[in-house]
Amino acid sequence: MPTLNFDQLKALSQMHPAQCTCALKNCQGWESVSEDRWPADQMQAKGTLREALPEGQIEPTFEEFHPNGTRYESPLAPIAPKYFPYNRCDVFGCTTCGCGVLKYTEYGGYYVDRRVRLIDPELVVNP
Repeated sequence: MPTLNFDQLKALSQMHPAQCTCALKNCQGWESVSEDRWPADQMQAKGTLREALPEGQIEPTFEEFHPNGTRYESPLAPIAPKYFPYNRCDVFGCTTCGCGVLKYTEYGGYYVDRRVRLIDPELVVNP
């Protein structure tokens, strides 16, 4: 998948999530979506926000961006591509309603959790 820059991500988020009619319309903040709930037949891969890492760095930062005191799971949290968890996301487009969708996998000690968030163009920022 191609690596998307800020402008490409912003362009893919043209429809506001409130207008979404797909099965993921409730994913305003990061929501767990198991593979059986992921509407694969209507999701088209558009690219990734994962960038090549500088030499010597083994993984992307876990630093989050919350200048207004939001938290990770908040539907109002900014979507900042260079910060966690966005720097580990793949980007999909819904072929039914046109919304952009972010997807990443959280790996815990004893679990794997696939998480999804609709892209609200008003929240996409480039700090």
